[in-house]
Amino acid sequence: MNKTLYIFLLMVYNFYSLYGQSTIGSVERLDPEINSLIPINAKIEILGSGYNWSEGPIWVENLNGLLFNDPPENKMYLWTEGPGVKLYLDPSGYTGYAPSSLKKGSNGMAFNTNGSIIMAHPGDRRIARFNSSFENPEPKFETITDKYMGKRFNSPNDVVVNENNDVFFTDPPYGLKNQDNDSLKELSFNGVYKYSNNQTILLYKNMTRPNGLAFSKNGSELYVANSDPKKALWYVFDLNKAPPLTPELFFDATSLVSKEKKGLPDGLKVHSKGYVFASGPGGILIFNNNKKHIGTILTEVASSNCAFNSDESYLYMTSDNYLTRIKLVK
Repeated sequence: MNKTLYIFLLMVYNFYSLYGQSTIGSVERLDPEINSLIPINAKIEILGSGYNWSEGPIWVENLNGLLFNDPPENKMYLWTEGPGVKLYLDPSGYTGYAPSSLKKGSNGMAFNTNGSIIMAHPGDRRIARFNSSFENPEPKFETITDKYMGKRFNSPNDVVVNENNDVFFTDPPYGLKNQDNDSLKELSFNGVYKYSNNQTILLYKNMTRPNGLAFSKNGSELYVANSDPKKALWYVFDLNKAPPLTPELFFDATSLVSKEKKGLPDGLKVHSKGYVFASGPGGILIFNNNKKHIGTILTEVASSNCAFNSDESYLYMTSDNYLTRIKLVK
């Protein structure tokens, strides 16, 4: 698509979002406990629309705003209160670094303890560091890891970083046109990895579609989503054990998958109180500390991920062609 036309259409969509349909969806309250997280009268606000597939939201204090990606378009956007959404980085991650059949831009993003953003690049098939200032962004990326046992990754999807700057990431085949049957695929599995002390360590290789991941409140466990309609699951890994790890089932959402409830287990975030906000069938599913599903933010479209702002007063959601948010109880 012509770049000028694309930006014009995006402006039209955002205008419609702001002055036309300003809200979408609803909140499904399965347990009164959810009322301590989401106000009774909370609405899902549309902040932007017109994206091919919005993904990878992350709150950036330096910008007082939210960065998020549109991987199919190889673009990154910035949302701030007042000005709204603007194009932030183009290209966002695909640079031709590796052979790629879909050439997708950056997807999941996470901060390390040095304040740098670590990115999953499905098109460039690597985990990379964003080497640019936030105020004057440039598409400069430094490779952290791009292979396991000499074989190139499939298409890294999501990433989290712990307090030791160990990088955990998933590697499904979504960035390859023919996925598991793509001629560019070098690994025979879709793995969950840890990068630590200049070593790439395979944690688990028996998930069909490993996707979003997040640490538990105390950082001792890793939650990982499996985006498979026949096995729509979240697993939990004990990080105190030595790899390879054997996961336990966190929640099985396979029975929730339907045409009415769009979406699969994808990106997820953990609230400071331990609640898990996980994209899945219907929108963003919320689980309490006992792994009980207490409600869902119904977004009407498939949701890919979510992120809190700095004081957890809002949850921002990337949902298909939308960027939305909902107010939370502080």
